[in-house]
Amino acid sequence: MWKFDFPWAFLLLPVPLLVWWLVPAWRTTASAVRMPFFHEMAEAAGETPAPGGVRLRRNWLQRLMMPLLWVLLVTAAAKPVYVEAPVTHEEPARDLMLGIDLSGSMSTRDFVNTATGERMDRLTAVKRVVADFVAKRKGDRIGLVVFGQAAYPQAPLTLDHDSVLILLNQMQIGMAGQRTAIGDAIGLTVKLMDKSAAQEKVLILLTDGNDTSSAIPPERAAEIAKDHKLVVHTIGIGDPNATGEDKVDLDALQKIADVTGGRAFRALGNQQELADVYTTLDRITPEKVKREIYRPQRDYYWIPLALALLVYTLYHCLALVLAMMRAPRQEPAPARVKMGEASHGN
Repeated sequence: MWKFDFPWAFLLLPVPLLVWWLVPAWRTTASAVRMPFFHEMAEAAGETPAPGGVRLRRNWLQRLMMPLLWVLLVTAAAKPVYVEAPVTHEEPARDLMLGIDLSGSMSTRDFVNTATGERMDRLTAVKRVVADFVAKRKGDRIGLVVFGQAAYPQAPLTLDHDSVLILLNQMQIGMAGQRTAIGDAIGLTVKLMDKSAAQEKVLILLTDGNDTSSAIPPERAAEIAKDHKLVVHTIGIGDPNATGEDKVDLDALQKIADVTGGRAFRALGNQQELADVYTTLDRITPEKVKREIYRPQRDYYWIPLALALLVYTLYHCLALVLAMMRAPRQEPAPARVKMGEASHGN
């Protein structure tokens, strides 16, 4: 659509009429020589004397041009612009990191697909459920952190979820070591998200054991995460009745979630139960997208300004041509023959 940035400029349109009506005419005087026999000289020269005062008058072209120029200049001052269709720019408002345990205990085949009765290892069940979860999170930047004896970044925070799914599928049990470093996984996530400009930063940490090899205790890592405004949701999928490294420490996972303002979940031996956990996480952390809507504008004030300049130039060109046409032509002086230059034959 069209609009004017300064529509109040059109209030200036009647200004020339007010000036013509209220301001007195401009007068000037010039020196003159009084001649008592002026009329006799004029008659002798065959001229008709003109009045002493001269009043300049406009021609019909000036009367048309001056209002047009003023309207064009006021229109340019009002700054006409064309407002184009709105453009929406979307940016993710949440960064979501998925921390997945790849310790040796993830090879335990205690997960069952309730629909088919298929028995599978823990990592296979996690991959299927996490893949569905990632596919739903189109508006978030998602990354992967894997941990075993140490923690490693598997996928950086990105909106390219296809790449995340590929890297998720490539994860193998034991590729990060056989033990479990929960505290290091939280610390690595804090470091990876330290420069994130997202409004919310979330880590969903999944493990089937207890911390056995972290350089930083999980409780201390949780406090650091809280200081960096990182919310940690925990999921325990191991057996709380097991012994040693294979025993999932649900109390420690609950403390991590409580410190950071997250929630703790558990899913033991059922793929559907694990899927329900991620469904709940999807609901409590809905897609959050920052939308900026703006309308591009193109300025067209130069068009009336250029038209005014063109009209003004054409008028003066035309006035110059008419002045040249009206100028009197000078007749050439008759040739004179000098006496005595003619030669005679005799």
